[in-house]
Amino acid sequence: MDLAFDPIATGSATLSFAGRQLGRLVPRLRRGDLDDRDPDAIRELLPGLWLLVSTWFRPDVRGLHHIPDDGPALIVGNHTGGIMSPEVLISQLAVTSYCGVERPFYQLAHRMVLNSPLAPILRRFGTVEADPDNGHIVLSEGGLLQVFPGGDYEVYRPSNQSALIDFGGRKGFLRLALKHDVPIVPQVTIGGQETALFLTRGDRIAQLLHLDRLFRLKVLPVVISAPFGLTLPFAPFLPLPAKITIAYLPPIDLRARYGDDPDLDRVYADLVAAMQDVLTALQSERRLPVIG
Repeated sequence: MDLAFDPIATGSATLSFAGRQLGRLVPRLRRGDLDDRDPDAIRELLPGLWLLVSTWFRPDVRGLHHIPDDGPALIVGNHTGGIMSPEVLISQLAVTSYCGVERPFYQLAHRMVLNSPLAPILRRFGTVEADPDNGHIVLSEGGLLQVFPGGDYEVYRPSNQSALIDFGGRKGFLRLALKHDVPIVPQVTIGGQETALFLTRGDRIAQLLHLDRLFRLKVLPVVISAPFGLTLPFAPFLPLPAKITIAYLPPIDLRARYGDDPDLDRVYADLVAAMQDVLTALQSERRLPVIG
């Protein structure tokens, strides 16, 4: 982690001094770069990582055949499991195994994920910062792009909301798909909220502390996890070996289904509802937390 610091302007006279002091505490975290993806490293690491992930999370990945055989596409997933986000690595391995290491496949993730213990591996497999420019570049060059619209808001939802799709009303991914006229492939994951006990997002506290302005964070989560119990917000932890199930749904051509000028509110509602139906069905299959 690069510990260079930047000043932060608050826009408020009463907060200017506090803003300057807080600004000195803002780390310039590594962003991740599209050029970090390394097919040779992926080819070398893939077998061992898949064995490790399979042993720990027992992943059940369904519907990979729904990913288009070629050309650009936008994979849209619900986010789980806090900063460790097991579906990010599992889907990287699964999609890469299915499509081949040479097919350009990238994932947009929060900068905190790009500075987690798994970050060096994730970057080699194509994880970059959730920046619109990165998304435009990948799709314009014909790549596969995976996004998690719910971001930090969804990934830290309480464990008792494990079977809930919650993108927080974010629709930027729809505009991205329409701009590049690419199909959307929904990805539904369950199990990540069982890798720890997520008690609360702490979104109100985050708002009071201006974390969105300082760190692009809308939450200050309270998590109980292995091995130390109560875990500092955004700190890495040892995820419990919960069974992770991922299902890919048939691709959606937005203009073919909704016309040349789709109503984003309607598209968003339909997509979330379709993903929620699948997530609810996956939840009904589970018998015990962690065990699956």
